[in-house]
Amino acid sequence: MAKFIFVTGGVVSSLGKGLAAASLGAVLQARGYKVRLRKLDPYLNVDPGTMSPTQHGEVFVTDDGAETDLDLGHYERFTGVSARKTDCITTGKIYSNVIAKERRGDYLGATVQVVPHITNEIKDFILGDVTDEDFVICEVGGTVGDIEGLPYLEAFRQLRNDLDRMQTMFVHLTLVPYIPSAGELKTKPSQHSVKELQRSGIQPDLLLCRSDREIPQSDRNKLALFCNVREENVVQALDVKSIYQVPLSYHHEGMDRAVCKHFNLPHDKAVDFTKWNAVVDSHLNPETQVEIAVVGKYTSLQDAYKSLNEAIVHGGISNHTKTNITYVSSEDIEKDGALLHLKNMNAVIVPGAFGTRGAEGKIKAIQFARENNIPYLGICFGMQMAVIEAARNLVGLTNAVSSEFGKDGEKIVGLMTEWDSEAGKQKRAETADLGGTMRLGSYPCVLKAGTLAEKIYGSSSIGERHRHRYEVNIRYKENLEKQGLIFSGLSPDGSLPEIVEYNNHPWFVAVQFHPELKSKPFEPHPLFHSLVAAATQHNKES
Repeated sequence: MAKFIFVTGGVVSSLGKGLAAASLGAVLQARGYKVRLRKLDPYLNVDPGTMSPTQHGEVFVTDDGAETDLDLGHYERFTGVSARKTDCITTGKIYSNVIAKERRGDYLGATVQVVPHITNEIKDFILGDVTDEDFVICEVGGTVGDIEGLPYLEAFRQLRNDLDRMQTMFVHLTLVPYIPSAGELKTKPSQHSVKELQRSGIQPDLLLCRSDREIPQSDRNKLALFCNVREENVVQALDVKSIYQVPLSYHHEGMDRAVCKHFNLPHDKAVDFTKWNAVVDSHLNPETQVEIAVVGKYTSLQDAYKSLNEAIVHGGISNHTKTNITYVSSEDIEKDGALLHLKNMNAVIVPGAFGTRGAEGKIKAIQFARENNIPYLGICFGMQMAVIEAARNLVGLTNAVSSEFGKDGEKIVGLMTEWDSEAGKQKRAETADLGGTMRLGSYPCVLKAGTLAEKIYGSSSIGERHRHRYEVNIRYKENLEKQGLIFSGLSPDGSLPEIVEYNNHPWFVAVQFHPELKSKPFEPHPLFHSLVAAATQHNKES
């Protein structure tokens, strides 16, 4: 029978609940348990698919096509467990479901209320689609005290009573700040946060205390006393040099031991962290370094490229290389030119995006990488712009554009209106809603024999995750290939270009999908491993 761990946060936002939940999952896995992680987001959007990346960060996409919060990326990277649609819910989705049931008459004329109808929907989500997992770790977004989060806390409180009390555990992440003028750490914010949680009827079983320095035992004793928590269950979460040290740090501080003791499980056996030790050692002790430019339009918030950033780091780990990442605004390249920003780079990446803003800067960056033999990886929009750059500067179609940019010009890239999926033929119109209407999730791709793509993957067929609504028009394939831009990956029916590469360039690969979403520290994505290796070679030669 699965045991449920509920992770809440207090004092301030951005303490790292997602990282804490992912790390807890990793240490429980190291003890031999099967885990599942879930995210409950209090915002009213049905999903984050239509939210600005500069406000909310990246949209993570699962194999089965759910657009989710970026924390699910942490979950997958730390545990290797592929997330599903049933692992992410929002208040918008909860209310949509409840209202739909009310319209159908499912509530038999009852007055629909937050309690019990909304809380029951939340509980159904938490308990649903659970099979043989030992632990289900549920993280709620926001901070204790936020009005939006109250229904979730109430659902958690009810679940403790609905289930066997030894089947649930509450973990509360707080901040223990250091006040320089006083020269000491302060526990009062954590005390107030716990009291706020207690007002919702929840007594935390374990306190996870973020701090930038060692928390004295006397302060931990004080937290235990005033927060009604056992002393050994006040666990410090100290800052570390690498996020991949966090599971090791939590284990060292006794977090997994406390969890196992809470559930009356064996807690004294040796735990195997071999793979994590290897990852951390390679990350913190690189043999060389490279400079990689990410040319994007959401550079004001690096969480907009969270999975990409981590995938680059993973490629560095597998090559024992430090990857120094510079985020370059494509609008700055439009203004200043590519040479100023990219001349000292060993690799260039143009990631996914939407809209015309900054597009010409990305095209200039791609041209610079192509003409100067700098390793280049294009992702989604970065592939579309690479094809447009080739069409303009090599094929001679100077007015080549994407239909996303307007009605004028040669439409090298156009809106997808129909494609095949496991659920059958999918159709979209220009007037369709923006939310949830893209080509989403994992789709197969067939690789051309003898290409760099086939060599990198070591296979003739792959499956990768997509999130886009525009595609390169296959009818331009012949003219582009005459100029050396090879279509090395296609959909199984040959109608949708998935990968292009140059046959006269040291390393130039552009893909329609998002490879960063499947990369893990102990299993780097092949494209990022190969890109960093090529960047290392470029660094040696330059």
